[in-house]
Amino acid sequence: MFSIEHEFDSTVVTLVDEGEAPLQEDIVVNTFAECITVEQYDPREDRVNKITLSISQMRDLAVAIEMPEGVYQRAED
Repeated sequence: MFSIEHEFDSTVVTLVDEGEAPLQEDIVVNTFAECITVEQYDPREDRVNKITLSISQMRDLAVAIEMPEGVYQRAED
């Protein structure tokens, strides 16, 4: 399950893990004009872990999910 919210300066997508236990904590993806952040709460350390990807890195990730093993360079649009 997921939700999408449009904020003033970003789009927020929340991914909720469903199914059989053990379930993972929700993942919150914030899309800004210049970057994308991915956050997930870690209950073992009682903190939110956050990574920041450039828009280019996110495009590479989206393409890479469906590719076979190898090294690639995405052609610019």
